This record gives sequence, C-alpha cells and structure tokens, in this order.
Amino acid sequence: MAQTLLRQDVTAVVEISSTPQTLLPSPFAYTAKPLALITQGAEAVLYRTHFLIPALPCVLKYRPSKPWRHPTLDVRLTRHRILSEARTLVRCKRHGVSVPAVFSLDWDGGDVGGQDGRKSGGWMMMEWIEGDTVRNALNGWIQGEESFVSQKSFDSKNIRLSGSQFQNHGRDATELMTRIGKAVGRMHEIGVVHGDLTTSNLMLRACKRPMPPINGALDISTNARTSLIGEVVLIDFGLATQSVQDEDKAVDLYVLERAFGSTHPTVEGLFAEVLIGYGTSYNGAHVVLKRLEDVRMRGRKRSMLG
Repeated sequence: MAQTLLRQDVTAVVEISSTPQTLLPSPFAYTAKPLALITQGAEAVLYRTHFLIPALPCVLKYRPSKPWRHPTLDVRLTRHRILSEARTLVRCKRHGVSVPAVFSLDWDGGDVGGQDGRKSGGWMMMEWIEGDTVRNALNGWIQGEESFVSQKSFDSKNIRLSGSQFQNHGRDATELMTRIGKAVGRMHEIGVVHGDLTTSNLMLRACKRPMPPINGALDISTNARTSLIGEVVLIDFGLATQSVQDEDKAVDLYVLERAFGSTHPTVEGLFAEVLIGYGTSYNGAHVVLKRLEDVRMRGRKRSMLG
C-alpha cells in the first residue's frame, strides 16, 4: 500500500514538472520546430522562432494572461501595452531609428477555454537582431583589457602587440559610446522616450569587418575589437512613451547613466562619450543635457535623504 502511494506521488511530481509553465497562444502551440525560449520576465516571455518561412528568424514576444487580474482589465491592459509598443516601434522605424521591425501581432490571443471567458494573452512578432547586447560586448571588452594588462609574455612568432593597436582598441569603445548617444538622440528627436534604457536593451547588430594580420602576425585584440563593431539597435519598448518634454528625455538619459555606472563600474568614465554623441545628434540636445544636470541634482539629494 505504501509503495503504491509512493509511486502515485512520484508520478504526480513528474507530471507537474513536465507541464509547461506558460501556455503558448494557438498559432504557436503546435509548430514543426519547437520555439526556443530566450528569456522570461514579469510581463512577457521571449521566444525565437521564424516568420512564414524558416529562413526568416524572428522574436515572439508573448504576454500571457495574468490569472490574478480581472479578465476585462487583463484584456484591456494587454491590448494597450502591445499596441503601444508596436506603434512606437513603427514610428521609430519610419523615422530611421534603428529598432526591430514589427512583423505581426495579436492583442487578443483567443479564449483559454475557462468559464470566466479569459483570453490567452497577446503576442507580437519582431525582427530577429543578429548580434549581442551592448552589456555583453562591453563586459567582453573589459575582460580583454584586463587580460591584456595582466599578460606578461607573448610568443613573438605568432603575436605582435604595439601601443597603436592598444590605442585603436580603446578607440573602438569610444566610438561605440558615441554611436549609442547618437542612437538615443535620434529616438528623442522624434519624440519617443524609451523608459528603460540600459545596456541590456541596446544591441550591436553583427557586422563583419575584415581584420587582416599585421605582417603575418596575429593581432591579440581582434576578437575583442570586433565585438564592439556594429550598428546600435534599441530594443524592448514595453515602457516607452511619446513625449516632447525635455524633462522626460533627461530622465531617460539619467536612467541610462545610472544603469551604465552600476553595470560597468570599471569603465564608468566612458559614459561621457555617450553624452558627447547625444549632444551632436539633434538641435535640441543641448537643452536636454542642461536639464540632465537638474535631474542629477535631484537624484543626489534623494540618495542623501534616503
């Protein structure tokens, strides 16, 4: 009897653990190739799949229904957030801001089948950006710098290092910061405030640049330098708003500055290059930078007072 109960308990545990945590909407519940989970947040789940044909990869952003919310409120919030993000992305794309393209969306998602008439949630399919986040690229560059400084001896037959190569390597990081500032400035110029600017929400679109060896020798900084090359693409506009207020844009920059300092403290000084690039991106940028000083003062005062 005890063995039978134990066997039933084990079977129940296996069934629970094998049940998917998030039920996909009907168009994606049965696909020839399973969707690859990228990440899961509080509001949405990201998958990698393809759009229409296997040769066109894309990202599926799925906002599942929240069972703790009233069904009517849940549908309204899901609809508002999906449509708001999609409209913002389309607006940015139309004005030349580098963001993922929107392929398709469904803010309704269909019925789950429960008695309360709850929907399954909404989804949006976007362009797949081939590359890495700025956060990972910078962290890889920092590790490369540290290993470069700590390395004591090299094989003179295969590796050749010089001060100019090291200087060029640092210039790639400076140029990346400038490109980030210009990308954010271009977004602000058309009246879009991101709301969650971090180096995790900035991507580097893969860009292959030939790095020929120098006199037949291997350049040790090639991999690290290549990781900082590419077009800066802004992603995750779930908290974005449309605003022309300089205050909102300054707060956007302040959020990025604080996030940069906490995520990459060893190279926090590089953020000044972001502001330089931002200042040259559009005519009203200098007004936003002046307002940023006021936002910083309020932030310091709040930190002092707790």
